[in-house]
Amino acid sequence: MKKPLLFVLGLMFAAGPVSAETVVVTAAHMVDVLSGRVVDDPVVVITDGRIAAVATRGTARPAIPEGAGHIDLPGKTILPGLIDMHVHLTSLAEIGGYRTFQHTDSFWSAVGVANAAKTLNAGFTTVRNVGADQFQDVGLREAIDEGYVPGPRVVTAGIAIGATGGHCDVNALPPSFDRRMDSVIDSPEEARAKVRWLRKYGAQVIKICATGGVFSLGDSVGAQQLSYEEMKAIVDEAHMLGLKVAAHAHGDEGIRAAIEAGVDTIEHCSLAGDATIALAAKKKTWFDMDIYNDDYILATGTANGTEQESIDKEKMIGRLQRETFRKAVRAGVPMLFGTDAGVYPHGDNGKQFAKMVEWGMTPMQAIQAATRNAAEALGRTGDVGAIAPGRYGDIVAVAGDPLADVRELEDVDVVIKGGKLVKRN
Repeated sequence: MKKPLLFVLGLMFAAGPVSAETVVVTAAHMVDVLSGRVVDDPVVVITDGRIAAVATRGTARPAIPEGAGHIDLPGKTILPGLIDMHVHLTSLAEIGGYRTFQHTDSFWSAVGVANAAKTLNAGFTTVRNVGADQFQDVGLREAIDEGYVPGPRVVTAGIAIGATGGHCDVNALPPSFDRRMDSVIDSPEEARAKVRWLRKYGAQVIKICATGGVFSLGDSVGAQQLSYEEMKAIVDEAHMLGLKVAAHAHGDEGIRAAIEAGVDTIEHCSLAGDATIALAAKKKTWFDMDIYNDDYILATGTANGTEQESIDKEKMIGRLQRETFRKAVRAGVPMLFGTDAGVYPHGDNGKQFAKMVEWGMTPMQAIQAATRNAAEALGRTGDVGAIAPGRYGDIVAVAGDPLADVRELEDVDVVIKGGKLVKRN
């Protein structure tokens, strides 16, 4: 006769004294993103912030020392802490266009603290911050890691690299206010030097602007802005230094050039043609597509200060991007979960799951994009992205079945980071 789980745990807790900080998490179900299935009666042992053991119904229970903490989540389903691969923690959707110039530079560092807490409470225990002025994301990461402020684990890009007058430059002011932005490069040689400079001051990933964008004024959203030679120089230098490269790219030519240059992840991918999608599938280049935020951008219009030019661009590409997403999924392009948080309000990251399912993914595929796949693309399969031994004790829990209704992930009930309870509804 199968003994109740709490009885089994009672036996385990008698194993001996605690020599390290140990926490046990129990629940009704667990989404195993590595195997792609749901398992029952999980017991997750977390020691000093990392998962020491995982057991499920029918498997041997690990020995747990006396005095270990216990987070019991009866009736709930646990998943790995979620990963958003494209955020801007020091940006606000609520303040756009020329209104951004009404705030002093340090204002954006301050709001980053609030945005980090919102993101963590939404269940995203790891994020990749792909662009921030003045290395604000690096300072935020340091404050989080040292325990001064709450937030997710942050992979920092620092300042994104782009061409003069491009998406990563500032085009909203007249020549009398002209200055060369730290982001700007105009040759392969400058590109290599910029990568070295960014790494020196805390970049953990290199972000480039390969094409125009929605929120940059005066450029074409799909036009290529960095040459293949410049992209190749960035990729070669970054890879030599052990860094991966992410490319903002909406237009087909820019996306294709970035893939051929060896860029690791392509962001947005709005106008990728069939041949380019096939190339990405062949080369196993990650697509990271923000297909939720179109709803927010068009619903708010110019109310937050966004210029009409940007709204018009979004109207042009929003639907096309979602159709490209569906084609990429069908073609077998490896896919990531990235939302461009900061273009819509932080904390709503989970709303993208439903859009991913609406446009062609299964719920499991969408969840894996934000866990297993993201960890692989980050090169961090040893510490994030799954509930598995050796990885951080980052766990979220929901009341329902996220595979039956992926909207469960829009408002998670429980967040655990490194074995510490952050949120419990």
